[in-house]
Amino acid sequence: MLKIFCSKKRAVAVWLVIALIITVCVSTAVVNSITAVGTGNDKTIVIDVGHGGRDGGVVGSTGIKEADVNLGISKSLKHFLKEDGYNVIMTRESDVDLAYGNEFKKTDMLARKRIIDSASPDLVVSIHQNSFPDKDVYGAQVFYAPSSDEGKRLAESMQTVLNANLSCSRMAKNGDYYIIQCSPHLSVLVECGFLSNPREESLLVTANYQRKVAYSIYSSIKSFLS
Repeated sequence: MLKIFCSKKRAVAVWLVIALIITVCVSTAVVNSITAVGTGNDKTIVIDVGHGGRDGGVVGSTGIKEADVNLGISKSLKHFLKEDGYNVIMTRESDVDLAYGNEFKKTDMLARKRIIDSASPDLVVSIHQNSFPDKDVYGAQVFYAPSSDEGKRLAESMQTVLNANLSCSRMAKNGDYYIIQCSPHLSVLVECGFLSNPREESLLVTANYQRKVAYSIYSSIKSFLS
């Protein structure tokens, strides 16, 4: 009797292990299926990383260059977008400029335009930092091309998210910036904060805050394009 009992006990244990394996396999398949549905899309985003190389942009009181902060935020934004299945193209991936020949600023801008034209993106987002003589001025701000109604809608939507997530209260505005007017593609420019404001500068130089800014921009893009 004892042998029969032990044999039955082992059989039950084996079936429990088999049932557990089946459950895990099914659960994994379901999760993978949900992930595939949630992240699959064919949209292309160009992240224009402002300045770089010989053009450091504005400089904070600590000596931090705008170009470096732009790159940090842009890399985080690229990560969030790619994790969600977007095709992402950056105008630069390191501390370089895109200029050639003698006309530095003009050729740098033309090189960025060529990248945008080649990508034919669903959206262009240009990342920058701001500066102002009054050191009390702070907050992220989104700009759109004056002639773009769709750009205005995106900028206002993104501004709302940035205001809520970054505790600021600025308004989206139209701006006379070449990079958001050089192509027919939906484009916005984000001034992510003021390096001239000591408190905001101290935040913008940190990886955590850069990720926070990037996630706010990413979530706005996702919501708008959805």
